[in-house]
Amino acid sequence: MKNNAALLMIDIQTDFCPGGALAVNEGDAVVPLANKLQQHFEITVPTQDWHPSDHSSFADNHEGGEPFSLIDMPYGPQVLWPRHCVIGSNGAEFHTDLETDSSDMIIRKGFRSAIDSYSAFFENDKTTQTGLTGYLREREANAVYLVGLALDFCVCYSAVDAAKQGFEATVITDACRAIDLDGSLDNAMTEMKNAGVNFASSGDFL
Repeated sequence: MKNNAALLMIDIQTDFCPGGALAVNEGDAVVPLANKLQQHFEITVPTQDWHPSDHSSFADNHEGGEPFSLIDMPYGPQVLWPRHCVIGSNGAEFHTDLETDSSDMIIRKGFRSAIDSYSAFFENDKTTQTGLTGYLREREANAVYLVGLALDFCVCYSAVDAAKQGFEATVITDACRAIDLDGSLDNAMTEMKNAGVNFASSGDFL
């Protein structure tokens, strides 16, 4: 058991797994590892993308918007995504095999129409908090380990923000999968390394 450490299970949801609206290649392969890893952590927190139907990151909410294109938002560049993880939809639910009954809390993010939220800690304006930092500090956690989807977006943003918030952050890389959009995976790995994020394998625990 990792004392004073939290396992963050990032967005292991139906829409990000094969057959989903924004499927990550082999996204479902992270589920068995996430389930096994939970047994080694004092705190477990899954996150969910949780978008209203009018969310500004959906390409079809912009006239002529093309999926995976970039637009400028008040908080910076924003990828336009295919419609996914709509509140109350099957696609927004956790993968059916992911064990969440023992989770300490669930973080839902991206529920404000005008702003996207990749990180488990902050929305994309880097100011609006999800409440996770405060919860982990109340639990006296000093380290977070991250698994899930997608490595080059929500896992990366969460890991970098965890490090910036003063937590020892470690990504368990074989329990993640990436989208790799126009070099996004290489960019994410560089960003995480520069932020002081550590990397490990599930074999270090299992």
